Amino acid sequence: MAKVDYEKLKNIATEIRKGIIKSINAAGSGHPGGSLSAADILTVLYFYKMKVDPKNPKMEDRDRFVLSKGHAAPVLYATLAEKGFFSKEELLKLRHMGSMLQGHPDMKKVPGIEISTGSLGQGFSCSIGMALAAKLDKKDNRIYALLGDGEVQEGLVWEAAMAAGHYKLDNLTAILDYNGMQIDGKNDEVMTINPIKEKWESFGWYVIEIDGHNFEEIIKAFDKAETIKDKPTMIIAKTIKGKGVSFMENQVGWHGTAPKDEEAEKALKELGGC
Repeated sequence: MAKVDYEKLKNIATEIRKGIIKSINAAGSGHPGGSLSAADILTVLYFYKMKVDPKNPKMEDRDRFVLSKGHAAPVLYATLAEKGFFSKEELLKLRHMGSMLQGHPDMKKVPGIEISTGSLGQGFSCSIGMALAAKLDKKDNRIYALLGDGEVQEGLVWEAAMAAGHYKLDNLTAILDYNGMQIDGKNDEVMTINPIKEKWESFGWYVIEIDGHNFEEIIKAFDKAETIKDKPTMIIAKTIKGKGVSFMENQVGWHGTAPKDEEAEKALKELGGC
């Protein structure tokens, strides 16, 4: 396996975070906290792990990524733009009338989007269907799904988790963006999700716990998931909401608040400038 260029991955993640800030600021609305927390995970997926082609988004044997926490669309849009699926200039049109970049991912308008998501739990269920279809068709491509920690309070998630374990979907890797916060406050205060590792294991999943901002740990987890047989894999990634912008980190108020111009300027400065 080729040597991993960690510095390059870190630089890409920084550019993705800049794209998140710029797009949400231009829109005047959006979800920066949970987008920033997932930037390192998507960087590894799209720039190290997944088999995708920006010039051929519908390539038959491609790997597939599902953003189940669809409100974090800015991180997916910024990642796809960085990868070359569309121009970075489109990011500044986020949530604007007529823009292809809506508040939640739209598979009919945006190249690289595999399924339209928004209602929590729905995207994850679709990823189960994708993984099962690949198994039935004897395809060797892999399916990845990113969930939010508040999202796993939804019953739909656990119905899907049960099905994935039952069908032994070892071509499926889910990632939990575990930043500990949701729109109403801390998970433990709204509706605790713990003991989260034991819950996934009881549903027949192989579970890996990592630091969701440590590129070496992220890569090792995705590589390990490919070796697991007869079980889907859940990667519980401990992250920081608002990661990369000091005044947003671990602040629940930035779950769904757009930075004003001065705040965006300050955030971009912390990220190394425009």
